[in-house]
Amino acid sequence: MNDEELTGLPASGPMLTRKDFVSDQLVRWCPGCGDFAILATVQKLLPSLGIPRENIVFVSGIGCSSRFPYYMNTYGFHSIHGRAPTFATGLKLSNPKLQVWVVTGDGDGLSIGGNHLIHALRRNVDLKILLFNNKIYGLTKGQASPTSEFGKKTKSTPQGSVDFPVNPVSFALASGATFVARVIDTDIPHFSAVLERAAKHKGSVFVEILQNCIVFNDGAWSDVSAKATRDENNVDLRHGQPLVFGKDRDKGIRLKGFTPEIVQFPAGQPPKDLLVHDETSPVLAQILAHMDHPELPLPQGIFRAVQAPALHELVDKQVEQARAAAPPDLQRLLRGPETWTVAA
Repeated sequence: MNDEELTGLPASGPMLTRKDFVSDQLVRWCPGCGDFAILATVQKLLPSLGIPRENIVFVSGIGCSSRFPYYMNTYGFHSIHGRAPTFATGLKLSNPKLQVWVVTGDGDGLSIGGNHLIHALRRNVDLKILLFNNKIYGLTKGQASPTSEFGKKTKSTPQGSVDFPVNPVSFALASGATFVARVIDTDIPHFSAVLERAAKHKGSVFVEILQNCIVFNDGAWSDVSAKATRDENNVDLRHGQPLVFGKDRDKGIRLKGFTPEIVQFPAGQPPKDLLVHDETSPVLAQILAHMDHPELPLPQGIFRAVQAPALHELVDKQVEQARAAAPPDLQRLLRGPETWTVAA
């Protein structure tokens, strides 16, 4: 199978637009939901990839985010709770030319679906997994989710949650994903740039999208998304570039041992010992993933991007080798050393 067949890129054909990827279904999310921005960004990106709609599939589980396939004018599959990565794996293995996207949420993907997500990532299945993280169960009306902060008071935790939250980026890195990123739903230029790279990556992609639930957890990400505070509370990850942030670009991150710390400097004069981002370093990626406490800016962008054989490539290779070998003797297989007799 050649590269054109694997990517689904057409040799020639009509140019598609965003309208071609918009379905005729009424979008049933709450007004002001962050999902609208995510949907629009994905619909805008897909035409630029040059992939026919019939070669694109969106698979979801259960949750507000899981309505996504209905709103895309592509193939889609609304599956069962937490199992979207499993269905998507089967699709990719059976038809490698498909570009398969998985849409999940912090509840769907990190609770009942956590084990399925781990194995899709570690096996390097060629999936584009988008995890919408609003730190709440939205569809079931506001219970604490796996990413809710410690002490969060909700309908299911009226005295405050005593669970420590999952760190989605660290989770994906530990699972062995070959592409891991974090974006904010409303930062469209940055989101679009990361999503384009994710779409073109071969292997397991995991993108955490910080998304606002306006009804049950409004303002969950206001410190990193609000215009007045975002410059001071975010640091953009750019491969080969030092970690600099702040409204005046006068702050940076350096390592003290393995611990990140903030450095202040005159604008435009960053010190030479600032931490330089490297997308290929698994150790650095985990250090950055754990910069998730208020004393430090929250990293946004691509934490890890490396190449490795995708699962469908390894499976196809085994199939080819088996076909090239001499056909087996069926009777020998049926009556071979793996059978035994049970005495009366």
